[in-house]
Amino acid sequence: MVQRTPAPNDLEPIERASRDELQALQLQRMKWSLTHAYENVPHYRAAFDAAGVHPNDLKTLADLAKFPFTDKKTLRDNYPFGLFAVPREKVARVHASSGTTGKATVVGYTLKDIDTWANVVARSIRAAGGRAGDMVHISYGYGLFTGGLGAHYGAERLGCTVVPMSGGQTEKQVQLIADFRPDIIMVTPSYMLNIIEEFQRQGLDPAASSLKVGIFGAEPWTDAMRAEIQQRAGIDAVDIYGLSEVMGPGVASECIESKDGPVIWEDHFYPEIIDPETGEVLPDGSEGELVFTSLTKEAMPVIRYRTRDLTRLLPPTSRSMRRIGKITGRSDDMLIIRGVNVFPTQIEELICKMPPLAPQYQLVVTRDGHLDKLEVLAELRPGGSLAPGDVASLARELEHRIKTNVGVSTRVTLKEPNSIERTLTGKAKRVIDQRPKIV
Repeated sequence: MVQRTPAPNDLEPIERASRDELQALQLQRMKWSLTHAYENVPHYRAAFDAAGVHPNDLKTLADLAKFPFTDKKTLRDNYPFGLFAVPREKVARVHASSGTTGKATVVGYTLKDIDTWANVVARSIRAAGGRAGDMVHISYGYGLFTGGLGAHYGAERLGCTVVPMSGGQTEKQVQLIADFRPDIIMVTPSYMLNIIEEFQRQGLDPAASSLKVGIFGAEPWTDAMRAEIQQRAGIDAVDIYGLSEVMGPGVASECIESKDGPVIWEDHFYPEIIDPETGEVLPDGSEGELVFTSLTKEAMPVIRYRTRDLTRLLPPTSRSMRRIGKITGRSDDMLIIRGVNVFPTQIEELICKMPPLAPQYQLVVTRDGHLDKLEVLAELRPGGSLAPGDVASLARELEHRIKTNVGVSTRVTLKEPNSIERTLTGKAKRVIDQRPKIV
């Protein structure tokens, strides 16, 4: 791995600003964003009025806590364009999330919004070690999903050469990486594992490729998976964070010199951590639900958007802005198994600590009478030669570790290498919930 630490002169002034300078800019922009939303979006006018607050009530950043939250239901209730704050003909582009239930959540961008988005993604790639002239292989999906085009515009803005591969066609992904020799890959971490496996299937050493940096996002991943990818691919693995409702990729990104959590680009996105149950704002360092208010978005400002991501706000290190810790789960995809709260990432951590197991898994939830049951499907690593008795013992060991560390009883099934369905174009499907729906 080759560290690409930026020189101080490579940074924008805001990345080196004092806390007072940053907060003054945030307050100025927050006043504008609240007023823009109130005056141009009927939903926000009604919501603010119902809560008894007005944009003029914002005197300090802490006053934001007086304003109501926005959530996915708000977006779906105003589908498709009800939250736009500019006339539809002023919207230059529309994206939509792939939402798992109900209608997709639609977001819009003015030309200025797209320019802002390109800038924060360019800043993110630079923080990850990217430089003008680098070749960036983009394996995020293109289309309505924000990943591909968001990464694409940001890489071009930085002055990089872009390979817009998109997802799927894994054999071709490997061929183009071998032929074009890109410096950087942008992709989901689970699909990067697919690419690594395809290198090996073709008899190639992934660690000998031209890739130096991987910028991974669009799904939660653990430090154990980071170590796995870095070791097998011989690259620096850096975390990028974003969500379409707030902008897309580039809301926050790790710095290659520290790799200590994505830096939130706080000049454009104001973060809070709240108690998911009460909505109370929690102090920095407390774990809770991440909430964002956009500070510069024209087409679709979002005020106190509940991301449902569970994390912490951490103090600045490599930049002047705060960081987020690893996403430990989501407040709305948490599994409750016989009264125990279970996040997929908890089980991923345990699997990654067992060398005979590959970092591919699925959680299958069923119901036996009135009781929920959890089965963990995991894969053996290729090239192993465990006897059947050893495989059974390994499964029992993982069951024991899950019971001890997570607090839930499971049945572990260890499968042959490459037998769990792989993701070709998007996020890994880690949970298969077969329980009857509550009507």
